[in-house]
Amino acid sequence: MKNTFVVSCPLDTYSGYGARSRDFVKALIELDEYDVQILSQRWGKCSEGFIENNEEWGFLSKYIIPQLMQKPDYWCQITVPNEFSPVGKYNIGLTAGMETTIVDGSWVEGCNKMDLILTSSEHSKNVFETSQFNKEGTDKIIKLEKPIEVLIEGLNLDTFKPIKEFKNKDLFNQINSIPEEFAYLTVGHWMQGEIGEDRKNIGLTIKSFYELFKNRKNPPALILKCCIVNGSILDKSEILRRINIIKDGVPEARSLPKIYLLHGNFTDPEINELYNHPKVKAMISLTKGEGFGRPLLEFSAINKPIITTKWSGHMDFLKEEKVGYINGTLEKIHPTAVVQNMIIPEASWYKPNLGDVGYLFNNVFEDYKNWLEKSKSQGFHSRKNFSFEVMKNQIENIFKKNLTPLPKKLELKIPNIKMPNKPKSNLKKV
Repeated sequence: MKNTFVVSCPLDTYSGYGARSRDFVKALIELDEYDVQILSQRWGKCSEGFIENNEEWGFLSKYIIPQLMQKPDYWCQITVPNEFSPVGKYNIGLTAGMETTIVDGSWVEGCNKMDLILTSSEHSKNVFETSQFNKEGTDKIIKLEKPIEVLIEGLNLDTFKPIKEFKNKDLFNQINSIPEEFAYLTVGHWMQGEIGEDRKNIGLTIKSFYELFKNRKNPPALILKCCIVNGSILDKSEILRRINIIKDGVPEARSLPKIYLLHGNFTDPEINELYNHPKVKAMISLTKGEGFGRPLLEFSAINKPIITTKWSGHMDFLKEEKVGYINGTLEKIHPTAVVQNMIIPEASWYKPNLGDVGYLFNNVFEDYKNWLEKSKSQGFHSRKNFSFEVMKNQIENIFKKNLTPLPKKLELKIPNIKMPNKPKSNLKKV
């Protein structure tokens, strides 16, 4: 019998960790080395129901177990490290890592409870390896003591690819109805923090867009695929409120370019159709830091230009000469963006140079053909080196290198015993 491999993860959620979970367990199943079981967990306040709404992932349902009945051979948690808990004979912690320069001490302590740590990028790996803390009240130094490996987030090439046919007519027509022929796209959660201080930097993206293209004849549009936590009406209302605050603060604005909000949960094929829409010309992300940067990888596969910051996880797959990188500096986390036991005030992240933001916003808009040609090469690189199949091979190699061999359970086989022929009776019925 195969060794049991239980994965505790937010399998059914609309979140980056949810997508990571689905890819990982799918790869495990396809490797066919383990008896794979899934404990499906929540992920904060993120919406659930992804499996039901995405039929291509429905097969995962049969691997879900209601609870853990016995100690598994291999145990993997896909979550933030301060939640890691060793449950199996061999324990793996899988995390996107951290978007800042250091992680909280509880994250390092959580990692040290496990046998192996997997993270999404060289940036995250380096942050874990260099984060050190003094144990309060002692002379002990807390640092990472367990092996850590980079496991990329693999691109599903059957889903994220250039297309010409659009199945979701409502989505297509919705975007097609905007009068502008050129639209930038921003994707991400609008997290906590004052304008210009939230991690995805959506507030600064909107502010920069308004100020750069105000009072212009025939400006581009900005499509914002965004939520704060979930797809609720209140969530949408709060985003619109924030946009209006920024809008009202733009000086000397006789006219402003248009921003269009796409809110709610999308399937993966719908996201790909959004990326491929002919009016969506480029993606812009002024992110302060990424553990990996999954939407950037997905969009790169479409062969369209990307403008983003020159720091953190996405630099593993975005080639400098093929995308519009924004220079900048590291700055301390603003108090409004601090999250307890996660984004800590002692850490730093990226502050994009506003001159670069303005130059690239304009240059991609005005010299689009040149940027489009560059993006084709980036798309080829992403599809070749960061696919699901590449990720699956990485899992296999990492496990061969690190996993402690465990004895396989013996399957009791009862031999087929041939019963002897009954002797024929000489008695006759009277």
